[in-house]
Amino acid sequence: MQLAYEKLPAQLRRSSRLRKVAAVLIAAYAVKKLSPYVWRGLQRGPAGSKEGGAKTHVGVVSGVNGSEDEKKKRKANRSPSVNRDFVLRLSHLLKILFPRLLCPEFGLLALHSVTLMSRTFLSIYVASLDGVIVRCIVQKDPRAFVLQLSKWLVVAVPATFINSAIRFLEGQLTLRFRSRLVNHAYQLYFTNQTYYRISNMDGRLCNPDQSLTEDIVMFSASVAHLYSNLTKPILDVVVTCYTLLRAAHSKGANTTWPSAIAGLVVALTAKVLRSCSPHFGKLVAEEAKRKGDLRYMHSRIIANSEEIAFYAGHKVELSKLQRSYSALSSQIHQILLKRLWYIMLEQFLMKYVWSASGLVMVAVPIITATGYSKYDSEEVKQAAMVMKEEELVSERTQAFTTARNLLNAAADAVERIMSSYKEVTELAGYTSRVWEMFDVFEDVSRGIYRRSADMEEEPATRRGAPVLQGQRICGPLEIRGQVISVENGICCENLPIITPTGDVVVSSLNIQVEDGMNVLITGPNGCGKSSLFRILSGLWPVYGGALYRPEPHNMFYIPQRPYMSEGTLRDQVIYPDSVDDMVQKGLTDSDLEEILRTVHLLYILDREGGWESISDWKDVLSGGEKQRMGMARMFYHRPRYALLDECTSAVSIDVEGKIFQAAKDAGIALLSITHRPSLWSETHTDVPVFARTGGAGLTCLPLSHRKYHSHLLQFDGEGGWKFEPLDASARLSMQEEKQRLENQLSGIPKMQQRLSELRVLLGETEREDEDAAESRDLTDTPLLEL
Repeated sequence: MQLAYEKLPAQLRRSSRLRKVAAVLIAAYAVKKLSPYVWRGLQRGPAGSKEGGAKTHVGVVSGVNGSEDEKKKRKANRSPSVNRDFVLRLSHLLKILFPRLLCPEFGLLALHSVTLMSRTFLSIYVASLDGVIVRCIVQKDPRAFVLQLSKWLVVAVPATFINSAIRFLEGQLTLRFRSRLVNHAYQLYFTNQTYYRISNMDGRLCNPDQSLTEDIVMFSASVAHLYSNLTKPILDVVVTCYTLLRAAHSKGANTTWPSAIAGLVVALTAKVLRSCSPHFGKLVAEEAKRKGDLRYMHSRIIANSEEIAFYAGHKVELSKLQRSYSALSSQIHQILLKRLWYIMLEQFLMKYVWSASGLVMVAVPIITATGYSKYDSEEVKQAAMVMKEEELVSERTQAFTTARNLLNAAADAVERIMSSYKEVTELAGYTSRVWEMFDVFEDVSRGIYRRSADMEEEPATRRGAPVLQGQRICGPLEIRGQVISVENGICCENLPIITPTGDVVVSSLNIQVEDGMNVLITGPNGCGKSSLFRILSGLWPVYGGALYRPEPHNMFYIPQRPYMSEGTLRDQVIYPDSVDDMVQKGLTDSDLEEILRTVHLLYILDREGGWESISDWKDVLSGGEKQRMGMARMFYHRPRYALLDECTSAVSIDVEGKIFQAAKDAGIALLSITHRPSLWSETHTDVPVFARTGGAGLTCLPLSHRKYHSHLLQFDGEGGWKFEPLDASARLSMQEEKQRLENQLSGIPKMQQRLSELRVLLGETEREDEDAAESRDLTDTPLLEL
């Protein structure tokens, strides 16, 4: 016995040393983790004061570094996180989700709140019922046990229904939120041709389809789920804490230390998790972006599958697809790795540390309880003091079971509240992407374009500065031109043709297209022919000068590759009208048959099975048939001006002439881009027109008996242009002479090569070399020697 007492201080000393070593290791680890944050905070103060003092002295010299710092700051501010910008953006989106006080979304939210509160009170009742059941077991009272167990089973029915109702209402809220956002997004997307300009004029949204689908879905689900994860836990904490305190006070227990322990543990846990939490908002936003890039790669391969197959480019596309998937895979791996350590720390703190603290919090009131409250009467106090030990044990067991269940519910609620910070940061990422989508849509619909998300806010050109051909304008383009609607004619006054990338194709265009003029537009590739049509159609803005044009419904644009929509054969002819619009215009299927007869497509009606037939028209119709279908739409809508962008390149020349003649007879003014000489023809039937038909030689093309175009707009590809009446006979004669000279000159290299071969065979090469040397000597001899 004496030996045991002698050994006891040594063991205590050894355990004390171990505790000191453990404390030192924990302190070193804490210093290692917290030192970067402390050092960064210390660095931020002096650096800020130095920068503030340098602003007044550096001046122009620090302009480059200052601009780089500003770009970095703006980029950091744009990264999604829980800050003031997140609150403002979320409030803006919530106004879309709840447009008014009395709306279906508010009704669903109120009903959802009622179910969440009902679930909280049911949880408290079930916890107290569990304590009563355990008391009956300790007291060995089978009758009371069966009665309480029956109550427990009866309560399970409404409890399970409420649990299911919570999930159902959360899903309904998600669907309602998604519907609100989708309707608002579609309204903006199809206003002022935003769907075109968002991809061709603006460069801030790389994948609008990703933002319109997956980002909206994830944001709606995150908002609805976060409301459930915050509302019920907060209510659980309040109600369970009140219930525990009231039960403890009723038994005379001390609640000071348990309350202090709970507050301290929760505060320390929140501080540690906040400091160690990764930037989940930024990570999730980057993951969504890379998902959109991968989806775009797949859609691009599907859209261009034929061209890729012709070029056998599957290896290149496969490598690009693998790179895109690898980028997404590495981002997901990074998120999972960060979640691994964060969830491990979270579970350690919230499961084990909180469980140990909970046992202390439950044990202290039970140990210190007197069995009665200070507000009870003397009879109650006396009865509690003379209570038997068996009854005391059952009372303590009931109190312990009830308190532990309630404390577990409160701990779970606090855990959900604290772990919801991660969901809030993820919501910040989704909020940033959805808000950015709406912001870009609104800017584009108002005519504000930015070619990059990092573009400076300063305008690209100073007001009044000249726009020169061939230059590329950097920075946001400022729209200073005017578009004026007129009844007759098209007029361009000092109109620059500038592409969305900022390239100035033509610095100033001045033309006047009167009624009755049919204009032929020619020029090399990239000279601005199709760009002019995009400006006339309103797809591209007018950056300078003035454009006088009719209303858009009086102009009809037909591209080289007409768009085939989904629907019936009738829908292809009347696009973009519906059947009701056709009826309102007073047209019938017989009128549509006449239109098909005009463009030589009447046989399609029998081949495809009538007007109600549905097919994949972009694959069923050939290239020439699709172009003639585009011309059929022109005859259906009967505009005053038709903009034809090489829309008959796959149509035979005789059918092309008949279609153009029918358009002129219908009073449709034609503005045509073409390279075919047949469209220059006039009334001379004896003037041949030559064109290449795919071989080396020339083929004589038939001429119509009327000319199709009266004026010529010719671009030279270097910013110059010429607008003049079209002299078809002179132009065709020059074209014929040019092609004849080209044929003659193309044979000269072959003739020279054959002549050299014959000289070698006849042995005339040496004599010719001697004659050439003598001629050179004579040339070099001075005149005085001669």
